[in-house]
Amino acid sequence: MAALIYRVPLFGWMLQEAIQGPTTAKVLFIVNLLMVWLLAILIFGYPAIIIPALAAVPAMFVVLILITKG
Repeated sequence: MAALIYRVPLFGWMLQEAIQGPTTAKVLFIVNLLMVWLLAILIFGYPAIIIPALAAVPAMFVVLILITKG
């Protein structure tokens, strides 16, 4: 599955470098994600803030279930 994701033209090599590369690449990848999110907020406004928060709700439920099982 990872090899398939790595073949995506722009995102693939950045993700591969963030996973397998040095610490600097990991930090820059996180900074790039934050900048893309801030750019989306500037372009789309309030929905760019709310939609990631709503998407995080199911992920947090899964995390909470995994914590309580362990």
